[in-house]
Amino acid sequence: MPLLAQQPLPLNAPGDTTSLILVLVLGVVLLALLVFLAIFVHYFRFWIQSKTTGAGIGIFDLLGMTFRKVNPGVIVRSKIMAVQAGISERDGVTSRGLEAHYLAGGRVPLVIQALIAARKAKLELDFKLATAIDLAGRNVLEAVQTSVNPKVIDCPSRGIGRETLDGVAQNGVQMKVKARVTVRANLRQLIGGATEETIVARVGEGIVSAIGSAESHHVVLENPDRISKAVLARRLDAQTAFEIVSIDIGDVTVGENIGARLQADQAEADMRVARAKAESRRTMAVAEEQEMIAQIEENRAKVLQAEAEVPRAIAEAFREARLGIMDYYRLRNVQADTDMRSAIAKIGLPPTAAKKGDSQ
Repeated sequence: MPLLAQQPLPLNAPGDTTSLILVLVLGVVLLALLVFLAIFVHYFRFWIQSKTTGAGIGIFDLLGMTFRKVNPGVIVRSKIMAVQAGISERDGVTSRGLEAHYLAGGRVPLVIQALIAARKAKLELDFKLATAIDLAGRNVLEAVQTSVNPKVIDCPSRGIGRETLDGVAQNGVQMKVKARVTVRANLRQLIGGATEETIVARVGEGIVSAIGSAESHHVVLENPDRISKAVLARRLDAQTAFEIVSIDIGDVTVGENIGARLQADQAEADMRVARAKAESRRTMAVAEEQEMIAQIEENRAKVLQAEAEVPRAIAEAFREARLGIMDYYRLRNVQADTDMRSAIAKIGLPPTAAKKGDSQ
């Protein structure tokens, strides 16, 4: 056996432990490099965009977004849009703020677009107000666009099933009006402010009131602008999300004569009342007539009863010698003469009149 031959080292020699540690360190470093390389490759596109545009979002910020369940692409693109438009973190647009709004369920790109549009239009809109409007369920970008480009609303709305607003002037003539309301959004009152339906309802109420205050429909036809002036003077856009710019009367037509129809109905009702009263008076007169006829018959019966006493009185007068025979004949002559005169007087009279005379 040669003298220079090396003897095998024991298993627990210090050289083996060092080698094992070195291998483990190299493995950990290699694994860390692989993980870092994977992260860098995955987020390199977002990082390089942020780096070249000055958005200020680092690679570890992107990694933290993944752990916080935030879409890095949405945050990076929104921050880049803000920076390119001149909106910096001093204006409240920070990565943390964008992440918080994203986690709250907000639409981050829409908010950034609204801020950019507001800055271009020189409107006062900060990040906090924009996020509050977005979380309230309103379309903040549409609100900004409505502030820049006013919106036209038909009054009445087409969805309510009516084509005109109907009002009645003081002379009773109905007026049918179509109006167009130009409004722009009021960003400060967009949260909690009334919507378009309230504007339409208030404008309709104001138009009907303005028509009702007119002395006649001729005044409305001559000056339709008095309606819009009266409505604008009432400040109907208070506590609403919009500001009324103008009210234009599109069409004014004459409807029915409501006053004349009401007067005709009233006259018909008065005539029915008068007819009922007349019928009541006629009934009372008929009843009174029947009472008088009954009294006549009663008096006639009394006369007949009195006439029946005459022969008895005559006979009594003969027995007591108070009436002579000549006196009796003269009385009979007078009665005969009276009957003859009555018969002559009935000649030429209608049968009904003759019968009436006989009854009397």
